[in-house]
Amino acid sequence: MRIGIIGSGNIGGTAARLFVNAGHEVALSHARRPEALRDQVAALGPRARAATIEDAADFGEVVLLAIPWRSRDDLPADRLRGKIVVDAMNPHRPDLSLYDLGDSTSSEEVAKALPGARLVKAFNHLRAQDLATRGDARLPVEERTALFLAGDDEEAKRVVAAIVDDVGFAAIDTGSLRDGGRLQQAGGPLALRVIGAAAARAALLRRDEERARDAGAAHQPT
Repeated sequence: MRIGIIGSGNIGGTAARLFVNAGHEVALSHARRPEALRDQVAALGPRARAATIEDAADFGEVVLLAIPWRSRDDLPADRLRGKIVVDAMNPHRPDLSLYDLGDSTSSEEVAKALPGARLVKAFNHLRAQDLATRGDARLPVEERTALFLAGDDEEAKRVVAAIVDDVGFAAIDTGSLRDGGRLQQAGGPLALRVIGAAAARAALLRRDEERARDAGAAHQPT
């Protein structure tokens, strides 16, 4: 698969390495000229190329976003319309504190900036070091480290889940951009969690059971 990556830092660069090692083609981009990525792309091998942000968006069947969240309005929204777009960003301020989003979530705000994109929240909740080292495609899925994803487009989530499987993690669906995205974005209960697939599924099942009990109790006559 062709994957465009917008952002070449810790997460974008790590994801690029995982993708090429799994046999995907990658176009890596950042805010500067593509020539500045020459050494990084050379180290990734022949499946990687340097690109402008616009070219990476055009190249990718799937496009991963790994730039500062505050720069989301600079993304080429017209080129991402209709594409499967993976939001690996978190709502950090420059001082690494979190923006107050009120009742919204970070990916819902990204979706507003990218109308028509098929947005999936993923590759955002692990540190770059864990992303680089915890994947192992040789393991059975239930023995792998969980990599959470959320979204409102079921087909897009299936495509991203297949990529997650390719790079050696277990894709664990947390739900919608609103509910699941809130769980796994920075500051959420799943952020930075290194957890096995079986344990992750059990935790999400407990959450669903608790929500069902709470909903039932709220409807009991007083």
